[in-house]
Amino acid sequence: MDLKDHLRDLVIANRILAHEGVVDAFGHVSIRHPERPDRFFLAAGRSPELVVADDIMEYDLDCVSISPAHDMYVERPIHGAIYQSRPDVHSVIHNHAHEVIPYSISKTTKLRPVFITAASIGKDIPVWDNRDKFRGSSMLVTTMEQGHDLARTLGQSTVTLMRGHGCAVTGKSIYDAVQTAVLLKDNAKLLSEGLRLGEVIYLADDEIEAMSHRPPGPKSRAWQYWAARCGAALL
Repeated sequence: MDLKDHLRDLVIANRILAHEGVVDAFGHVSIRHPERPDRFFLAAGRSPELVVADDIMEYDLDCVSISPAHDMYVERPIHGAIYQSRPDVHSVIHNHAHEVIPYSISKTTKLRPVFITAASIGKDIPVWDNRDKFRGSSMLVTTMEQGHDLARTLGQSTVTLMRGHGCAVTGKSIYDAVQTAVLLKDNAKLLSEGLRLGEVIYLADDEIEAMSHRPPGPKSRAWQYWAARCGAALL
């Protein structure tokens, strides 16, 4: 794949995430530069469903724009800080899926995988609370200091929830990150429905491990299905 193909997939990812209800007017997805690991690509500050190729901007890992000036997402430090702390991560998604947020505020119930294809969300999903170090500030992640604190909470996990806000999802590729973000939302919905019936059975750690070694790609059934559903397969 050349760089143009990677950026096309970034546009498609925005469309998929919007169509699948992971993002609405807010939220964003980025990819690490495939040839310059010290840089990443993220759309200009507009709704994901409207993103086109000309909106894609290039940043260094301190979130300084290398592209001509456009409106920018203020929470780009989520992306830059995670890329700095996790060389294995090549895509980051920030979203506010409503199905997920209740698990960021619950003191008793943790979000864990309960169905087979959601194993990629991981067995340990920490919760970052901005009040721990940034009490009195906005709940937005607008500085690299906040971004680095969020990245420390993420650690080596795939996902971190953000208390009363949303979540950050990582992937070894954009296909991996998109699949995890969609299935995180679906898993949260199924877990909530299961809890209404009583005690639930979570996936066991060995099941999560066994199912987590199935990396998706551009020709994966899921990516092609989601791209077709939102019309992005024709881009």
